[in-house]
Amino acid sequence: MADSYYRPAGVGQFEATIHAQGAWNAHEQHMAPASGLLAHCLEQFQPRAELQMARISYEILGLIPLDTVEVTTRMVRPGRTIELLEAEMNHGGRTAIRARAWRLAASDTSSVAALEDEPMPGPQEGEEHDAVAEWPGGYIQSLDVRKLDGHRAGRGRVWLRTPLPLVEGEQPSDAARLIGLIDTANGIATRVPPGAGSWAFPNVDLQVHLHRRPEGEWLGLDTRVSFGRDGVGLTSSVLHDLDGPFGRSEQILTLRKLP
Repeated sequence: MADSYYRPAGVGQFEATIHAQGAWNAHEQHMAPASGLLAHCLEQFQPRAELQMARISYEILGLIPLDTVEVTTRMVRPGRTIELLEAEMNHGGRTAIRARAWRLAASDTSSVAALEDEPMPGPQEGEEHDAVAEWPGGYIQSLDVRKLDGHRAGRGRVWLRTPLPLVEGEQPSDAARLIGLIDTANGIATRVPPGAGSWAFPNVDLQVHLHRRPEGEWLGLDTRVSFGRDGVGLTSSVLHDLDGPFGRSEQILTLRKLP
């Protein structure tokens, strides 16, 4: 059994293991570890200690094969205090995911620091949650999930962590590892049961905004799910580590009735 989500397979190439397996189809990757891998590659591209990642915008351009993929990165907009980077995950000549990330100058703003989002109770306050009972796939099986009180359809708060490294033999940052869990948000407080005879509601993007760099192994998701009347939904989450909120994420959903 593999003990990581990816194995290096050459320069810019990564072999997805069974732990990266998605929930909608057995032959595809889950977006969560794939987004973590792209975040890791973006952090490794021309790193500058005086800049920090402030936003990553992921566009899911098609099925992400559970196979060896290639990641390419480039500079879109260089700058002294602001940079825009881009990374693509490719397979068989097709781009599966395109990610763009803003890196902004870091400075001491502690004298005006303030938060409007309320912190969640810690994972020690939650109860173990068997996500596998609702969702299949190797990625979901790899998670340690703690559910907080008040969980209901369309609204929930959970803590997630994984014992598995993102890439075998490498040391991605805490930020990349936690970003690699965020896409799970669309499955933690489902409005309707997923699967045959019900509905599919995959996301076509993932937008992550960070007002500080996250740390540690636990990701907290304070999540709300909205379904519109015309086939579109939205999953919105306040992101936490053990020190409190550190950003937000949004996922636009395509709602599809299943036979």
